[in-house]
Amino acid sequence: MILLVDADSLIWSSCYKKKDNPEDSPYFEDIEDATAKFDEVFMSIVNKLEDSYDIEKVLVFSGSLGNFRKLITPKYKANRTNTPKPILLQEMHDWVKENYNSLYGHGIETDDLVAKYWYNLSQEVGRDNVMIVSIDKDYKQFPCLMYNYHYKHQIVYDITEEEAMFNFYEQMIIGDTADNVNYFKGKGKKFAEKYLADCNTQYQYTKKMYQLFKDTYKGKAKQRYVECYNLLKLRTEF
Repeated sequence: MILLVDADSLIWSSCYKKKDNPEDSPYFEDIEDATAKFDEVFMSIVNKLEDSYDIEKVLVFSGSLGNFRKLITPKYKANRTNTPKPILLQEMHDWVKENYNSLYGHGIETDDLVAKYWYNLSQEVGRDNVMIVSIDKDYKQFPCLMYNYHYKHQIVYDITEEEAMFNFYEQMIIGDTADNVNYFKGKGKKFAEKYLADCNTQYQYTKKMYQLFKDTYKGKAKQRYVECYNLLKLRTEF
């Protein structure tokens, strides 16, 4: 098994410490404390998976720079503009790149680079021999093996082609709050399940989805559809 570890969220969480008092800073100030937390959690993830899988290789991804999606619309992730960042965040990214030889790209997100490696390796060694390790639900748009290491989950998803297709178009409807993508306010999972219930093929999903954009955006349907699709679809080729 080859593990593809999206480490961006792990780096972020490694910058945080447990507060002894409410007025304490939530961030580590000593880089050694943050790196120790990263090492501990990272190894616990790998060790847990080694109990069930023969791990041959672990590839780490983090800290991609630039983001073409922000050129599509300035609203993309605009909700994060004023979000405070941990004081050691950049130093941690640099440390992981140096100590874990993490892979990163320019003009794309880390998710896209992971997606590209997953696609290429799946073609090369077989889909059942590659696993994405991440807490990011965006990867569920692929028919992949995915391990969600969050303490509330810690589960391996075995996503089928049919599930992956539904997951992506469902996300086009319900949006992504974390990335400030929401083209159908007020429409959630129940609406998506009912609206997409009769869809089985790519053509059917595309036709049904485009109709929803036409009903909502009229003459701007094509523009909004293309925006939404490109904001949410992870790249496997670039």
